[in-house]
Amino acid sequence: MASAQIRRFLVLHKELDADDGEVTRTQKVRRAFVAERYAALIHALYDGSPAADIATEVIFEDGRKGVLSARINIRDMEAAPSRRAVGRAA
Repeated sequence: MASAQIRRFLVLHKELDADDGEVTRTQKVRRAFVAERYAALIHALYDGSPAADIATEVIFEDGRKGVLSARINIRDMEAAPSRRAVGRAA
């Protein structure tokens, strides 16, 4: 199960929003759209970068458009030891 553990993660600079096309009205993630929009962050997760810059166009409730820019830190997780390794140590 060690290969299925989360090793790196990041927290997005904004919530996924239906008005921006990132989720449906029933809150299902539009994976292809999110993968395209956040490609730079996804790439940074896999290439070992400690952070990544992103600029995202957003649509406000009153119809205005704006751009949110941020530097997103990527966190590394320490993998938990497998049960076998724990059993051998005891």
